[in-house]
Amino acid sequence: MKEWADRYAGKFDDGWDAYRERVFHRAKESGWLPPETELTPRDPRMPAWDEIPESERPFQRRLMEVAAGFAEHADVQVGRLIDEVDRLGYGDNTLVFYIWGDNGSSGEGQNGTISELLAQNGIPTTVDMHIRALDELGGLDVLGSPKVDNQYHAGWAWAGSTPYKGMKLLASHLGGTRNPMAIRWPARITPDPTPRSQFHHCNDLVPTIYEVLGITPPRVVNGIPQDPIDGVSFAYTFDQPDAPGRLLTQYFEIMGSRAIYHDGWMASAFGPRPPWVPGLPPGIADWTPDHDQWELYNLDEDWAQAHDLAADMPDKLAQLKETFAIEAARNSVYPIGGGLWTVVFHPELRISTPYREWNFTGDITRMPEFCAPALGTRANVVTINADVPAGANGVLYALGGAGGGLTAYVDDGFLCFEYNLFILMRTRIRSERPLPAGPVRIQVETTFAEVRPGGPLDITMTVNGEEFGSGRVPVSVPLLFTANDCLDIGVCLGSPVSADYYDRAPFRFSGTIDNVNVRYLS
Repeated sequence: MKEWADRYAGKFDDGWDAYRERVFHRAKESGWLPPETELTPRDPRMPAWDEIPESERPFQRRLMEVAAGFAEHADVQVGRLIDEVDRLGYGDNTLVFYIWGDNGSSGEGQNGTISELLAQNGIPTTVDMHIRALDELGGLDVLGSPKVDNQYHAGWAWAGSTPYKGMKLLASHLGGTRNPMAIRWPARITPDPTPRSQFHHCNDLVPTIYEVLGITPPRVVNGIPQDPIDGVSFAYTFDQPDAPGRLLTQYFEIMGSRAIYHDGWMASAFGPRPPWVPGLPPGIADWTPDHDQWELYNLDEDWAQAHDLAADMPDKLAQLKETFAIEAARNSVYPIGGGLWTVVFHPELRISTPYREWNFTGDITRMPEFCAPALGTRANVVTINADVPAGANGVLYALGGAGGGLTAYVDDGFLCFEYNLFILMRTRIRSERPLPAGPVRIQVETTFAEVRPGGPLDITMTVNGEEFGSGRVPVSVPLLFTANDCLDIGVCLGSPVSADYYDRAPFRFSGTIDNVNVRYLS
């Protein structure tokens, strides 16, 4: 990724405020924005670039350079795919929908991070902590590598959602929900430079495909009645760029942030949680959606939601709020903000397996963290029956990745354990003597020193019933380590959890693991 990021060296040196201005003017000049579109101001809770200390700016700039390099790299790979479809002779009659993103630019990097899941776990940090940890790994060139799970400052997300107010995790404003889409179908669509401004939603993709293929969706499949398909086909826009939009109503909601679109108008409620603010926002425990302030926008005249008309048109706002209530009830949205329940109050209730005990063979790999035992957040004991050679090396088990996780491994015969709290804090335990050669029974027991989400953990390692090492993890993970990594036994196939074996990855165990038992203690 360094090669791609380096292409953007210096491109963002003047910060997100200046970058946003440039993007806005280029978008208008290119015709992607209506000429009357206004650039919306920065939320006062988000820092201006001028407020960022000089000592932090190289870090913040490089994060954006990496993001830009990644974006170009992804785009090039899509181009390679389309080129191959064309080479095979299928291009003319292949319908391509190219949607840039699944939501607005992500502010989950908050103040800039080397481990994105810090935000989801509600763990506040300082930029200096990230820079110090990054320096230990090799400095700015490490950003974008498998050693970190970086995400840029939310200021870049705001700039990346120009000209809108919002970003990912805000359903209230279009910066969190609006994405560009290009459609290619040479046999049916003649390319033209006119942007389609009709309001549509990703729900409309399937109805569009059904229409162009002439498919009537079945009402019953294998005897099971099907839910009605949401959405309205936008196939009419292929050759009618200025046709009136046909999607009349669409709701949006995530974690209390919400909006309703209806026939050119949008009502918006920001919700309780600015996604760029680290930790849990003040007053979140007492928040109720009943007290949220709603805004009102005429999108036909105000593309970027620059002018709130709520005070001038209370009846219109009341009508849209009622429409939202109907759509929310019809689509099982209630209770509003229900997604906050786990994140804020009960991280232990996250999506997970219902089991309390597992018996694994020694070759289990790539078990997604959501399905795997919660080794980092629950009191548990892991029992490993293995045949260990003298001077053994390799991973016994690993959960998570370089951005956060835990692992038990053997290094030159010594039993080791590491709890990697999102790179910023690593707890390492190493036995004072090597493992005995031959069949052994290794146990790693985890208990809470204080029973609470994020509470400290006591780790005890025993071999054949004899203690080989112990230690305390000062801060544990309230929710989970990763959104996309796994549990591996006998190897670490994802990004290496421990920097100690990064250069030896996947660091396959040199002995034989017969079986592994995992049991929750409470």
